[in-house]
Amino acid sequence: MEIEMRIKGLVVDPITKMPIVVLEDMRSEHILPIWIGVFEANAIALTLENIPTPRPMTHDLLKNVLNRFDIAVDRIVVTDVRNNTFYAAIHCRCQGQEWVVDSRPSDAIALALRMNSRIYVEEDVVSKSHGLKLDENLETSENLRKWLETLKPEEFGKYKM
Repeated sequence: MEIEMRIKGLVVDPITKMPIVVLEDMRSEHILPIWIGVFEANAIALTLENIPTPRPMTHDLLKNVLNRFDIAVDRIVVTDVRNNTFYAAIHCRCQGQEWVVDSRPSDAIALALRMNSRIYVEEDVVSKSHGLKLDENLETSENLRKWLETLKPEEFGKYKM
C-alpha cells in the first residue's frame, strides 16, 4: 500500500553535515528522513523556494523533455529501503501507456516537484525505516530521530551547505 507524503522540508544532519529531505505522512505526523546529496538537495531547494535559474538545471531539462513529448509523471513512489539505501520509481504515462522508471528518491522528488506530481512511499518502507541504523552510534541515532521529529516548521527551509 502506498502512503501519500509531502515534503516537510530540508535540513542538514548535524552529525554528518549531509542534507536530509524530510517527508511527512499527510494522514499523520510520521516523518521519513532520507539522506541525499548536496546537488539533489539544491535542486529540491530551488523549487521549494521558487528560485529561478538562468538556464535549465538537470531536473528542469528532464521536465522540458517530458513536456515536449507529452509524457506525464503521475506520481513517484519510494519503493524500498535496503542497507540504508532508499529506492524510488517514477510512474509515467503517455498516449494511454504507463511505465515505471527506476530512480533515486532525491531525483524522483526533484522531478515530482517540477511536474506537480504526488509523492508516495510504500508502507513497507515506512515500517522498515523505523528500524534503520542511522549511524554507527545507536544513542546518537535515537537522538537524531527525536530531533527530527520535534522540529518546528520555521526551522525548515533555508540552510547553508
